[in-house]
Amino acid sequence: MTATGGGIFIAYKDVWLVAGVRTPFVDYNGAAGLVSPIDLGIKAARAVFERSKTAPGDVGAVIAGSVAQASFDAYLVPRHIGLYSGVPVDRPALLVQRVCGTGFEAIAQAADAITLGKIELGLCVGAESMSRNPIAAYTHRGGFRMGQVEFKDFLWEALMDTCPEKTMGQTAETLAKQYGITREEADRFAETSFARAIAAQKSCFLSGEIAPLVNETFELAGYKSRGIRLAKGTEKIESDTHIRPSPYETLAKIPPAFGGVQTGGNSSAIVDGAAAALVGSGAWVKQHGAKPLARIVAVATVAVPPEIMGIAPAPAIRKVLEGAGMKLEAIDRVEINEAFAAQVMSVERELKLDRVKLNVNGGAIAIGHPLAATGLRLSVTLARELRASKKRYGVASACIGGGQGIAVLLEN
Repeated sequence: MTATGGGIFIAYKDVWLVAGVRTPFVDYNGAAGLVSPIDLGIKAARAVFERSKTAPGDVGAVIAGSVAQASFDAYLVPRHIGLYSGVPVDRPALLVQRVCGTGFEAIAQAADAITLGKIELGLCVGAESMSRNPIAAYTHRGGFRMGQVEFKDFLWEALMDTCPEKTMGQTAETLAKQYGITREEADRFAETSFARAIAAQKSCFLSGEIAPLVNETFELAGYKSRGIRLAKGTEKIESDTHIRPSPYETLAKIPPAFGGVQTGGNSSAIVDGAAAALVGSGAWVKQHGAKPLARIVAVATVAVPPEIMGIAPAPAIRKVLEGAGMKLEAIDRVEINEAFAAQVMSVERELKLDRVKLNVNGGAIAIGHPLAATGLRLSVTLARELRASKKRYGVASACIGGGQGIAVLLEN
C-alpha cells in the first residue's frame, strides 16, 4: 500500500467480487421517483443474496452509500439495508461517501476489511434517488428574515463546486477546450453510447445484472415494515428506461447546457437506482464453493485540481496499473463513467485509449448515473463483460466531483 504525494494504491492478494446485481436505472421523476433510496438498496441487496444463493448470515459487515440525503432516515442507509435484507442484527454497518466514486469506495472498504482480517464477506450497496433530492434551506434554523428566504434545488445547486466556482458541466467544458473536443465529436460519442446500450439490452446482457422492480413489502420481524411502491399504474420495471434510439441528427438539435459542447443528450442521464455486490475472501469462496465474478486485484484513488475534475480517471488508471506492475495494453476492457461526453473523451485522449475496449455495453450517457450506485454498476458490468468475452483484465474508473478519481483493477 502507498499513500505518498500521488494518491493511494493498495493491491489485494485473495479478495473476490463474488456476485453483483442492480435495479433498473429509472428516469428522473419516473415510475420509481417516490421510492426511497434505502428501499432501492434493500431490493438490490436481497437480490444479490438470492441470485448468488448466499446466506445473509455470512456477511460480516455492510458498507453502503447514498450521496444525497433523499429521505429523513438517510443517516441509517447502510444499517436499514442490512437489517431489511436479512443481515443479522449484530453485524455493523458503515456509511461511505465519495460522491461519484461511492460505489467503488464501498468495494474498496470491504476489500480492506477482508485484508485486515476484520471480515470474510462484505455486503456493498450504492443507492440513489435523484428524484428525491430535496428543495432545501440551510440558513433558516433561527427564523426567516425579510428578503432572505432561500429554498434551493439541491440537485441543481450540488452541481456547483464552490471552490473553483465552476459547475461540473463547466469543468467538462474546460476539458473540451484543453483536448480540442468539438460538439459533433461529443454527440457522436453519445450516439455510440446509446447504440451500444441498445445492443446490450437486445442481447439480454444488461438484463443479466438487473433485478426488476415491483411493488413489494420488506418485512423485519418485530419492526416496522417498509417497501417499494411504484407510480400508479406501474406494476413492474424490468429494464433501464433511459436507453433509446439516439442518432446524431437528433442529439445535434439539443441546445448547449453550459455554453459549449455539452448538452442534456451527451451528458449522463439523471436516474434513480441501486446496485449491490458481495466481496469475499479467498477462504470464504473456497469454503462455500462460490464461483465469483472476478478477482479484485487493486484499487487506486487520486486527486486533481477541482476545475478539471473530469480528467481524474486518467491518473487513477495509471496509478492502479503502475502499482500492479501492468501496462494499459494488457487491459482488455475499460469502464469509465460517462459523466459528460467531453470528460470521458478527454480521459480517452489522455490515455490514448482504444475505444474498442471502452464501455462496450454503453455508458452513463445512455444508462444513467445514480451517483452512489455507479461504481458498483461499473464493476459488476465489467466483471460480467470479461467473463462473457473471455478476456482477462479490466479496469473500471470514475471522476469525482471536487477533483478526485478512483480506479478498480479486476481479473477474470
